[in-house]
Amino acid sequence: MIFSFRRMLLVAATLVLGLSGAQAQQRAVPESKAQVQLSFAPVVKQTSGAVVNVYASRIDRRQNTGMEEFFRRFFGDSNPSMPPGRSQSSLGSGVIVDASGLVITNNHVIENMNDVKVALADRREFEADIVLRDPRIDLAVLKLKNPNYLQVLELGDSEALEVGDLVLAIGNPFGVGQTVTQGIVSALARTQVGVSDYQFFIQTDAAINPGNSGGALIDMNGRLVGINTAIYSRSGGSIGIGFAIPSSMVRVVLSSAQTGARNVVRPWLGARLQPVDGEIASSLGLERPTGVLVTSVYDKGPASDAGLRRGDVILSVDGQSIDNPDAFGYRFTLKGTRGETPLTILRGGKQSQIVVKLVPPPETPSREPVRIRTRSPFAGTTLVNMSPAVAEEFQIDISDDGVIVADVDESSTAASVGFRQGDQLVAIDGERLASTKDAERVIGKASGYWEITVNRGGRIFTTVLGR
Repeated sequence: MIFSFRRMLLVAATLVLGLSGAQAQQRAVPESKAQVQLSFAPVVKQTSGAVVNVYASRIDRRQNTGMEEFFRRFFGDSNPSMPPGRSQSSLGSGVIVDASGLVITNNHVIENMNDVKVALADRREFEADIVLRDPRIDLAVLKLKNPNYLQVLELGDSEALEVGDLVLAIGNPFGVGQTVTQGIVSALARTQVGVSDYQFFIQTDAAINPGNSGGALIDMNGRLVGINTAIYSRSGGSIGIGFAIPSSMVRVVLSSAQTGARNVVRPWLGARLQPVDGEIASSLGLERPTGVLVTSVYDKGPASDAGLRRGDVILSVDGQSIDNPDAFGYRFTLKGTRGETPLTILRGGKQSQIVVKLVPPPETPSREPVRIRTRSPFAGTTLVNMSPAVAEEFQIDISDDGVIVADVDESSTAASVGFRQGDQLVAIDGERLASTKDAERVIGKASGYWEITVNRGGRIFTTVLGR
């Protein structure tokens, strides 16, 4: 009986609390049928047809010489090239951004691939050409072959986003088919993600999973504000920390593709930069670490012409404050390669402003490309001279010596050895290389072996290969 009485009291209390809650809710009940039926469905219908699935594949046709193990062992490739003759494939998403059939996706979705197909939400499929790749931003542009009746997604203004704004992520996670997830903008200007060189990501808690890469991040106006690119995860699945490349950078890449460019041409500063840490900030009299420190200035470059000096701290680009080199690279890239832009700098404890010309990196000296066809480990490569433009294109330090591997035939001896685009040939048989003519002459010499010094990403190694 005691148990029953207590149970009756509990039921009565629950009913009273339920009535009180219902009375409280009456103060905010929907006032119309439209409010009752609030949904993201209209935005999804407006946009989902422009989000596509991207299927990429490749068959490696290299000859197996065994010499590529030298590059694997030394450079420690985390994802070494697959064995020759084997197939490789990837799956991701993309967004139709132009009625002519241009599709934006992540570069890592189609990286090293040579056969790309795009499937639309209505199940139509198109073959696609890769018209632009930019590994530094991790974006690529595809062109559908013979497109018709395409839904296009309008680019929004990622600069207008605020933390807390509602967003939708649309893509093809795990290959299950088009999926929509909802969340908010969790943070802006994330730069410590480690995905690309120009890191300035939108962070969202909308679920993003493998296969979402290259898909759309949509605002509530049905506009593209980001390209979903990466997640932070210990399991491989979403834990609510996803990152998207802002649409402002997408616009830069798309503009380059629309002009027929094969890569994005960025403005060239002509200076080396490093982050400002707490110790540097204290020595400069800054209240907190902010801006970027100029460690060297390239002679006769835009920075030098504008009066920028070693030891200056760049605090902002055209009024937009920056906290690290990634933020500077992003803001500076958005300015394009025409006109000029103001930089706020700190020098000797005082702030001032300088104006830097926005110009592409120069091709000085000229590339003078040389195609290597002679029987050697370099057969199948195209070598070019170092210049600011080449250094920018292949992410190389301009002060380093050597000629640059600009291209490698996939079925060549050089590819089987393990040479890649962007490798620097520093020396061959002990002779330093200052130009492509030097390289051509040295490679043409007869010898019983090759002593090769290579610089890849700042790591230098010398090895000897038999002929």
